[in-house]
Amino acid sequence: MLNYYQLIVEKMQSYFTPLLLLFTRLWVANVFLKSGYLKITTWDSTLYLFEEEYQVPLIPWELAAYLGTAAELILPVFLLLGLLTRPMAVVLFVFNIIAVISYPVLWEGGFYDHQLWGLMILINIVWGAGQISVDQLLKKRFL
Repeated sequence: MLNYYQLIVEKMQSYFTPLLLLFTRLWVANVFLKSGYLKITTWDSTLYLFEEEYQVPLIPWELAAYLGTAAELILPVFLLLGLLTRPMAVVLFVFNIIAVISYPVLWEGGFYDHQLWGLMILINIVWGAGQISVDQLLKKRFL
């Protein structure tokens, strides 16, 4: 009887785990793409925020504006596709931490959102992109 339940749980995991990994990738990619799109379409405001509001450590504010916007527009595309998922998720995870550190106003309202996104990114760092990804297609093709 126990083996029967184990079999059911394993079958459910084999169906739901790839969907969970896809969901987390798509959710995080959507959030960061929207943010990057907003930054690039309101570039003057973006530059102002990086100069006056954000406190990005170690690099000049202009470079931070360009790198931050590029990160929010490029890294999510890799997550959407499930391509090079783990390394891109690591970079996005670090970017998420820097965003929280750089903008203390986030701590009041948006901190929990960044924690959720960080957890979703960590899921993809630990388990990869899953079965529904370009990573998986490349793995099947070349390995």
